[in-house]
Amino acid sequence: MKAIILAGGEGTRLRPLTYTTPKPLIDVQGQTLTEHVFDILKKYNITDIILSLGYKAEKIKQHFSDGAKFRLKINYLIEEKPMGTAGPLVLMKQIGCEEKEDFIVINGDNLFALDLNKMLEFHISHDGIATIALTKVDDVTHYGIAKMDDDKIVDFIEKPAEENAPSNYANSGYYIFKPEIYKYIPDNDFVMFEKDVFPKLASDEKLYGFKSNAQWFDTGTFKRYEDVKNNWQGPK
Repeated sequence: MKAIILAGGEGTRLRPLTYTTPKPLIDVQGQTLTEHVFDILKKYNITDIILSLGYKAEKIKQHFSDGAKFRLKINYLIEEKPMGTAGPLVLMKQIGCEEKEDFIVINGDNLFALDLNKMLEFHISHDGIATIALTKVDDVTHYGIAKMDDDKIVDFIEKPAEENAPSNYANSGYYIFKPEIYKYIPDNDFVMFEKDVFPKLASDEKLYGFKSNAQWFDTGTFKRYEDVKNNWQGPK
């Protein structure tokens, strides 16, 4: 499978660190954050990577180059201006290079030690177009929380109060898509998975949630970044 890593954000909540170091290159236990994402993918023999970049793209490209030193094949999509979380799929539609087979999309600032083989088996066994890996969280008030009907995701409730949370499973930022996903990408220059794509998929009953209790971190704030540096154990 091919994997697209979303790595174009400015990392505003990690300033001043990200004024000089783009978030994909911040250090986690002696290697870059993005290299940890590579390690997750390589464990499952996924070596064909597209890095979707925006902020400080040239610095990131210089670091990773064609991926050979990481035992990967890396290509790049560059957003000249922010295009939203679905930006790479927008670009692929615009230039006519849509994926022809199922593929993975990962938020590059999230580390998740989930079993990608089991997620893929789950994805194939259901008739959906998109499968979102869901992670169990202790504090639902900080995340988009999935409302489920068996394995189907029918809605996401953004940062609900604890008493209103439909579950304690949040969007992990790890997705598997069928090529039909492009039909759900609007012909706009700014598209968000969370607002523009997933609600339509849920309405069509084509959105599924794969639950995993594996170790998961996001690096959105300095506190969470410290948690990652101190506690990330990597894929098992």
